[in-house]
Amino acid sequence: MRLAALFVHPVKSARPVSVARAEVLPRGFRFDRRWMIVDAVGRFVSQREDQRLGRFVPRLHDAVLTLDAEDGSTPLELPAEPTGAPTRRASVWGDEVEVIDAGDAAAAWLAERLGRGHRLVGMPPDGRRPVDEARARPGDEVSFADGVPYLLASASSLAELERRASTPLDVRRFRPNLVIEGAAPFAEDAWSSVRVGDVVFRAVGACVRCVVTTLDPDTGGAGAEPLRTLATFRRRADGGVTFGENLIAEGTGTVEVGDEVVVPPAG
Repeated sequence: MRLAALFVHPVKSARPVSVARAEVLPRGFRFDRRWMIVDAVGRFVSQREDQRLGRFVPRLHDAVLTLDAEDGSTPLELPAEPTGAPTRRASVWGDEVEVIDAGDAAAAWLAERLGRGHRLVGMPPDGRRPVDEARARPGDEVSFADGVPYLLASASSLAELERRASTPLDVRRFRPNLVIEGAAPFAEDAWSSVRVGDVVFRAVGACVRCVVTTLDPDTGGAGAEPLRTLATFRRRADGGVTFGENLIAEGTGTVEVGDEVVVPPAG
């Protein structure tokens, strides 16, 4: 098995950035989901509520992040890693976190596209947000991702889903960090850990999918797939449908496209 693709999501719910290599850190890839958009009361906003976020295109240049709305206007530029002391509080999936506000210029940029009241906020360098207790060990942390720092998708599993759905499906719909090739379809369901290059990740359960997967990653257009087909063969007892595996890094390092992917022996 090999690592086929890597994605970093600098701004939660904006488009991903495809990269050739990525630095593995405890709370997610470097630059991954270090920024997010909040509403007037400080609650995070995602494509679940506002599909327009999918039009925002982040680009990374060394340690600089530009956010382009592709509307002919000047992109917003800011540090890829937020710096400074927290200036306000925000909530993400019920977690209250101290965050860095990107400032009024960023808020004005968002207001032109989303309406007044939106702010761009970042996670402080020393910010801590614990992983959900049901899946965590002491010290496990996450940035602004929904609940777990890393998500793995399998090209073979995607191909099987496409076969059943009779339609092509861009892997970016699933917002993975790591895409592997060479495994049997849905083999990842049974893994307790996986090594990518020299970095070992702990597998902590399949990812329950939401309506964001039904949005075209380029156009934002909505449809019934892949949730309709996933519901026919990937439905859990609680009604959720799954695709991809949630991971927590057991250490730090760097992974690169082309790295060998190995499943260590159980136990």
